Amino acid sequence: MELSDYFQRIYIINLPARADRRREMQAQLESIGLGGCSVVEFFPAIRPDSAGDFPSIGACGCFSSHLAVLRNAAHSGFERILILEDDVDFARDFPLRIGSIISQLREQPWGFFYGGYRMWAPAEDEGRGIVVIPSDDAVLTSHFVGFQAPVVGRLATYLEQMLARPAGDPLGGPMHVDGAYSWFRRECPDVLTLAAVPELGQQRSSRTDIHDLHWYDRMPLIRDVVAALRRIKNKA
Repeated sequence: MELSDYFQRIYIINLPARADRRREMQAQLESIGLGGCSVVEFFPAIRPDSAGDFPSIGACGCFSSHLAVLRNAAHSGFERILILEDDVDFARDFPLRIGSIISQLREQPWGFFYGGYRMWAPAEDEGRGIVVIPSDDAVLTSHFVGFQAPVVGRLATYLEQMLARPAGDPLGGPMHVDGAYSWFRRECPDVLTLAAVPELGQQRSSRTDIHDLHWYDRMPLIRDVVAALRRIKNKA
């Protein structure tokens, strides 16, 4: 069983200017048998002109892009969606494990599913392929996350409400989108969160679009050398 047999849409958030990441992501899709799959959609990421109340322009763009995907999915009436950011690297044993993971997902009324994550307290392997993440445990990344209705619509509304508040609002204002997801989960303990153990995908080493660039990512010649070194590292 493949991801495309279970998720009605697999969104890949990608800035149009990041053709390098799109190429790398297409190679990743090929590696798990999803090259050219009709369920996969490269979704144009949003790059705002200013950060507003967000920590950075990149954080604002990432939040806005995830929200745009959720709105699109809710409008389309999709039952289950998967959001991937374009710097995800699938685990080498992904094809061997995904069938079992999906079978386990089918057995539970989950709302969030993390295929990749970072946590203060690492998820423990209970020998089941997936584990329950308590609602008050924050997940620090958003590069590989799935949602199931009716959470899709609820979450879109929640993020819209955050946008309408100032930064630092006690009810939750503009913040990194992974933090917003964790706020939602904490406030909605009825929503079941599951995670794959071990991870199905990790973030690939590449030039960031979220935080301020390092000096070596701003200088043309050095930037090209660093990009080549990152590709070597990712293949290791």
